[in-house]
Amino acid sequence: MVVVASPFVSNSFVYDTVPYDPIKDFDPVTLSLTNPVMLSVNPSLPAQTVKDLVALIRANPGEYSYASAATGTRTYFMGESFKQSLNLDLVHVPFNGGGLAVVSVLAGHTPVFFSTPPPVVQHIKEGTLRALAVMSKARSQILPDVPTIAEAGYPDFDGEEWYGILVPAGTPKAVIALLNREIVGIIALPDIKEQLAAFGFELVATATPEEFAARIKAETEKWGKVIQAAKIKHE
Repeated sequence: MVVVASPFVSNSFVYDTVPYDPIKDFDPVTLSLTNPVMLSVNPSLPAQTVKDLVALIRANPGEYSYASAATGTRTYFMGESFKQSLNLDLVHVPFNGGGLAVVSVLAGHTPVFFSTPPPVVQHIKEGTLRALAVMSKARSQILPDVPTIAEAGYPDFDGEEWYGILVPAGTPKAVIALLNREIVGIIALPDIKEQLAAFGFELVATATPEEFAARIKAETEKWGKVIQAAKIKHE
């Protein structure tokens, strides 16, 4: 049994070789947690909404940059998808972790930030960062006043980090069903839910193996196109 995160489905496009096929080599058990990707900016930017930000970037091509925790992360892919879909000239600046990235955003060096909630929540609450949207279908429970990207006027985006459980391909269906039932039950325990929610995680306590398999397949295709269009490769 292995715990995987969302880059699992895109590594085969980023690296020249990987020792697994995300679809053929594993059987999904359950999708356990998701973590929304947030779009936030330094308050010095004259952008109160996502539409304001898009207009600002288009009026000043190549002059603005966005930070991500690292090349190859879901936050980076979300930024590239945003750029590609809206044809924006926005420069990517990768950092070695979310902490370093948020320092740069707070200083205004890279004024746009795609990140998960933990590095930015406190800054957003204090007003030292401005959250424009969550790049997911539902609002974040930790920052419920921040609109979704669809509510902000861009319904074609959907991106979040996720974590799930896999087993080797060919594992008996009865074993997969037992693991799914037990893991879902553990995640639903009140104290577990409370601790995870404090970090911005959204619990997916009802995902069946079939639903998780469908998500892996769809995301492999979706993010593969983004990665190939951006010519992203691990260096």
